[in-house]
Order: sequence, then C-alpha cells, then structure tokens
Amino acid sequence: MKNIAGQEMGTRAQLALDTVRQRPTKGVATGCIHVMEYDQIERLAGRPPGSYLREPEATYLAMQKAVGVCLIDQYIPTNPMGFDAEGYKGDRNATTGADTVEVDGLAIDSPEALVQHLEQVEFPRIREKIAAFEGPARVADILAEERRVQTVLGPDILKSGYGFVGFPTFRYTTYGYANYFMAYGLYPDVIERHFSLQADLAVLNNQAAAQAYDEGGLPPMFRLDHDMADSRGTLVDVRSLDRIWFPHFARSIEPLVRADVRLVWHCDGNLMQMVPRLIECGVDGFQGFQYEDGMDYEQICRMKSRDGRNLVIMAGVSVTRTLPMGSPNDVRRELEWLVENGPKTGLFLKASSSIAPGVPAANLDALAEGLQYYRRVGRNG
Repeated sequence: MKNIAGQEMGTRAQLALDTVRQRPTKGVATGCIHVMEYDQIERLAGRPPGSYLREPEATYLAMQKAVGVCLIDQYIPTNPMGFDAEGYKGDRNATTGADTVEVDGLAIDSPEALVQHLEQVEFPRIREKIAAFEGPARVADILAEERRVQTVLGPDILKSGYGFVGFPTFRYTTYGYANYFMAYGLYPDVIERHFSLQADLAVLNNQAAAQAYDEGGLPPMFRLDHDMADSRGTLVDVRSLDRIWFPHFARSIEPLVRADVRLVWHCDGNLMQMVPRLIECGVDGFQGFQYEDGMDYEQICRMKSRDGRNLVIMAGVSVTRTLPMGSPNDVRRELEWLVENGPKTGLFLKASSSIAPGVPAANLDALAEGLQYYRRVGRNG
C-alpha cells in the first residue's frame, strides 16, 4: 500500500494506519518522541555531538527513526532550537514575559482595550477572510503540505493531520492571560461573538479539510491542540463554555466528524470536566495526559466515542513526573500500566508531551526500549 506521497508504505507506517483505523494489531504503535535537549537528540539518533546544530532536521528525523516512531502528527524538527542548557531563548511575547502587549499598534493594557481591538480590528479581519475564502485553493494547499512532509518522513513513518483544521480558541497568546480572561468574565457577549466568527471561518476551512481527506486519501486522524486547562481544572468555569464555546466548537468540527476523521484532543492540565463534552461534540480520541493533575487515564480509556467505538488514545509516559524524576523501572512500570489499561484498538505509545532538558539518559533509554518491546510483541508479550 502507498502513502500520500506515493511511497510504498513500510511496516511501521502500516501499523500506525491500522491503529488509526482501529483494526486489531499484534504490536502497539509508537507516536512521535519530541526530545528538546540537543545532546539527547544526537545520542538517540546515533549522531556525533554538534549534529543537531549543523543539521537539525536530519538529526531530529534520525532520532525518530532510531526510536522506531510509526506516526508523526506535529512535525517541528527545529523547535528545540528555542531552548538550550540555560533555558528558553525565544522572544518575549504575551505569554512568555513581555513587559507590554501591543497588537496592531494598540496597547492591550485593559480588558476594554482588548474589546476595542476585537470590535474594531479583529472582527472585520475575520469577516474579510470569510468573504475571500477559496475552498479549492485551501484543499490544494493542505494536500501539498501533507505530501511534502510525508516525503521528508519517508515510507516508515506515517504523517497524520495537524495544524490545518480550525476551531474557536482562547486568544491569550495574542492578548495575554490577564486581560483576556478579565474580558472573558466582563464581556462574555463580545467573546462569544469572537468564538462565533472564528467558527464561521472554521466551518469553511474544515469543509475544505474534509474534502482534502477524501480526495487525497489522507490518514483519517487529526490532532486538535489548544490548552484550555491547568492543574486545577478548566481555565474558565466549564458551565460558561457550555453556553458560549461548545456550540461553536461542535459546529466547526462537524465537517470532519461527518467525514469520519478521528479527532484526537491534546490534553494539558486537568481536563476531566471537558472530556465527555468533547466526545459529545464528536472528538473520539485523546493525547497528552497529566495523570498527576487528575486525568483519569483508566476511566477515559473505558469511554466510547459518540458512535460507540473505542477511543483513539495516544498514551505517554509522564514528562512532568516519571521521565524527569523517576527511575528506569518507573518508566517501564508506567508503560506497562498504559498498555494494560489502554483501549484494545486505537492505542499509541509515546511520551505524554515534549521531553524537556534534564531527563536522565537512562530514563530515555528505558522509554525507547519499552516502545520497541511493545511495538514488537504487543500487549500480550
């Protein structure tokens, strides 16, 4: 069988595709491993020191292949370059310590300033995008990019969807946390209008995305990624989301739901209140669990999708607890627990999120060895 780039699909990629389609498999597929420390990327890749700085994409991809990754959704080979041994090196912005926030020349120094920008600048801009939207061009762009990345990954790693499906989001990355959530509380009607306009544009985009899945034969899975919780729970009262966010989210993803694309939600923090609501909207998978924050992995894996199927679960060893602070045996025990309690079909194994610098090499080796073991022998080995 060939992938979307016309390459004859390798056995690992086929395992990933069978898992996406929730067919019974002998082995457990491996998802992307996103290591952030240069030395460890090079070591796992089997490349000499300095390789990542000289050839970041080639070294990053060599690491994925050496670990035996079967599927990559978010392909960000140069992302670790924003970090080094001394910490974050990127620009300071609305959510990374900027002293002031300015958007389109307007200082966002109050919730009222944020509302002014939404009404005077952002709402007209979204309406212009809606009026100018061209479905066939969007379909072509999606297929071209997915084929490009699949060509880079090669026949042994399957590229699944990330980044080209739209839905309403909190815009704290634009306006900053404090003023955004003050505006959310003080001016919910304005925030809902923003969600509604975002959804109007997303419906058009997602109709094109559904067409791209159909025309291009893309692997029928997409990861939705937006942080809406912290360790305490949702960033806003979930009952407010019921009123002003979930209806717009549900209509925005409906074209993909009708196209039978498995929509996998990235979990950050304690998202338990949202899980059944997301399933009701049409989400049928989850990834990135913070178990220590209250994400009940075993309960989620027992849930069913809206149409009664097993959920697709991208289960990961904890990057906030087990990998940085545990032992190799802790890593092995957590992998065993993930496999024993995961769904009978649709299970991927990986790390729960990006692996920050400072994780012991022995723990990374235990992770890589465990992933290889379950990929080879399966859950009953």
